[in-house]
Amino acid sequence: MSPDQILAELAAKRTSDLPTHGGQTLAYVYDSGLGEADEVAKQAIAMYAATNGLDPTAFPSLLSMESELISFARSILHADDQVIGTVTSGGTESILLAVQTARDAAKVNRPAIVTPSTIHAAFAKAAHYFGVELVTVPVGVNHRADVAAMTRVIDELGERVVLIAASAPSYAHGVIDPITELAAVARVRGLRFHVDGCIGGWVLPWMEEVPAWDFAVPGVTSLSVDLHKYAYTPKGVSLLLHANPQLRRPQFFAHANWPGYTMLNSTTQSTKSGGPLAAAWAVVNLIGSDGYRELVSQTVDATAAVARGIEAIDHLHLVEQPETSLVVLGADDTLDVFTLSDLMLDRGWFVQPQMQFAGEPANLHLTLCAATAESVPQFLSALAESVTEAVARGPIQIDPLLAQAAASLDPETLDDEAFDGLLAIAGLAGEGGKVQAPERLGQVNALLDVASPEVREALLIAFLDRLTR
Repeated sequence: MSPDQILAELAAKRTSDLPTHGGQTLAYVYDSGLGEADEVAKQAIAMYAATNGLDPTAFPSLLSMESELISFARSILHADDQVIGTVTSGGTESILLAVQTARDAAKVNRPAIVTPSTIHAAFAKAAHYFGVELVTVPVGVNHRADVAAMTRVIDELGERVVLIAASAPSYAHGVIDPITELAAVARVRGLRFHVDGCIGGWVLPWMEEVPAWDFAVPGVTSLSVDLHKYAYTPKGVSLLLHANPQLRRPQFFAHANWPGYTMLNSTTQSTKSGGPLAAAWAVVNLIGSDGYRELVSQTVDATAAVARGIEAIDHLHLVEQPETSLVVLGADDTLDVFTLSDLMLDRGWFVQPQMQFAGEPANLHLTLCAATAESVPQFLSALAESVTEAVARGPIQIDPLLAQAAASLDPETLDDEAFDGLLAIAGLAGEGGKVQAPERLGQVNALLDVASPEVREALLIAFLDRLTR
């Protein structure tokens, strides 16, 4: 293939993807609306694509950019001179490292981490990877961490607790946990306390009248914040900061007992392209603090306008008043959110369904960004039209026997043949048994919604397995 043919084919492949610019994909991607930021990022990635962050002495430019990004973060996160940090590949890796570091530092039998039930799923992944028990505590009526209940659990577990964690804000509901109170609990007991600011950590510093949540709070020992979210850098860059070098030291891995080079890593990755780091450095320096203040102002104003608009639409309600840039909406029983999601996609807007959890019904998650601000009226118009159509169609009806079966299945007892049958029933197997994602997901999501979380997990793993064979 010629270079022109390759680029043409890549462009053709992209036509089936969600748009990454324009602010109409309200999950997964973040768009500043600044064309020059996109352009400088592309050039930085190209310039540094072949560099390798494995050895900072081989590519000292990467070390300098990492240090400068950490320095910028310290300046906005009320961090003193002791706070140090690491650039990671994303929020999940930052959280994995925070858990691994806490586990290795504690050196206890049956280590456990205590979190509210709304903590990001990356903590469950970290617990699974590192042999740590994740103990989640139900949140209060406002979807924020229940400090008293968490304290009781922490004291019951005693020395097994290696880490406490909370969100600023939580992804599922967009509200900030009581960080000051939880930090005090951790501090009195000499425990590590991690604040997951992955999605809000580059928004909150430029907002007014927000509760204390960062290193300004005594007792916060680590914090994660993603640059590829609201710093609007290309994908693949997050920051993990620790309150001092001693707290971070167990994060490092070294191995010399083999005949090759001595492996020395600060993250879970060894080889890693310097491209995303260079792009992040370029974008952060281009936009700067004043630029981020303006982008955050646009985003927060847009979020407030969307929230007001939702409250004005019959059959919809806010699950919580948004505290940053995340909006979560629910619907009454005249429609279902899965149909609403499909209808919004028909109108060019991707909104993210969230399944029922702990007795609360399914809802829709919206991640607003700066590029969405100017099209809020169009979004609200599309939403109102979609609600009218969803009400006319009525809620998706799942056969009661099928719903009962989905709710009672034990995935541990199912083999591949049974999973293939279930995928077909769920609408995830196409013609000839080929597994594929259907264009409209409402019926699939409605069926998954009545299944237990364990069955959901098993079905989606089976789906991904077959999709990638």
